Amino acid sequence: MIAFGVMTLSMESEASYIDEIAIRANSCGMECFRFLPSKIHPHTLKVTGRRFDFGQQLWIDCEFPIPTLLYDRCFYGDDEHSKQSIPIVSWLKSREDITFLGYGLPNKLDLYHALKTSVLSPYMPQSQAITDLPIVLDELKRRKKLIIKPINGSQGYGIYYLKKNNKTYHVKTEKNKKIISRIFPNEFKLSEWLKTLVQQRKYLLQPYLDLVNTELQPFDIRILLQKNELGQWVERGKGIRTGNTGGILSNLSAGGSVVDFTEWSANLSSSKLEYICNELSFILTNLPVLLEKEFLPLFELGIDIGIAKNGAIWILDVNSKPGRKVLLKTNAELKNTLSLAPLLYGKFLSEGNNKERTVDYAKALYH
Repeated sequence: MIAFGVMTLSMESEASYIDEIAIRANSCGMECFRFLPSKIHPHTLKVTGRRFDFGQQLWIDCEFPIPTLLYDRCFYGDDEHSKQSIPIVSWLKSREDITFLGYGLPNKLDLYHALKTSVLSPYMPQSQAITDLPIVLDELKRRKKLIIKPINGSQGYGIYYLKKNNKTYHVKTEKNKKIISRIFPNEFKLSEWLKTLVQQRKYLLQPYLDLVNTELQPFDIRILLQKNELGQWVERGKGIRTGNTGGILSNLSAGGSVVDFTEWSANLSSSKLEYICNELSFILTNLPVLLEKEFLPLFELGIDIGIAKNGAIWILDVNSKPGRKVLLKTNAELKNTLSLAPLLYGKFLSEGNNKERTVDYAKALYH
């Protein structure tokens, strides 16, 4: 049987999803393992983790060789365990005897630079690294409104909205499903706060895009693409994420809600729906091809699309380790398809349908 391994940074991470995969592994001629990259023994190259026993339908603690087929579901933070795990995963990705379903994407800024000269350039919000405070202050004077976000961020964490009023500055973010708002009386006070923020991690800035509905709720379209059992990109579904009134995030982790795309689009005129669908089709046709040409082979993509009040379509984020909540909340029947997908694509790869991998693995870790 093919050894199919799922890597996470915690044995509790995505437990129900990984359980569903493990239950179906036997039907695909596979044996499922799960482990932390930090549990690979450097001398024996064996792993302490868990093996799914199909007969008993439960996980068993054991030691085993590194599986030859790996599904990377590691989400890195600024903690010590993440810092320890990143070079281990990079080493695994460099090994010719191990195949990853997907090799990940680089950070948001590298992604922007890769796409800004492509046919998708018109859909990419202008982005630049915050290397010093004058960059932010000058852009704020010019544009009046900005968004700053961590270069390596995910799930909406650490995103801030900045607005310049006549004399004061307004900063807004969302934490623990609550909108946190703060007014700075002058540029000096704002600069002090910004200095502390950007010393903690790397940030980028973007122009503020008016991506709200008629109720002033932020919203976007989340689309999930995956490769099927023939290695072809297919769309699994799309949903509309809506955030809190007056907020800046539509992420479910920030308290957002979700509706099916078809239900949402029923309120659109036929011409507007046709325009949106044509734009989405162009993006979804080109994006995976461009990313795999620029970086490494992928298995799945979560793509967030914003629609501005003026009708402009924007690619807000591209994630190579997407969640499934949006799709499962709108179509619970997809559960079996989404749980089988990693196994079927893994089987496709194990049968020799593999691409040559020659790019820098260390870049493709975060998303």
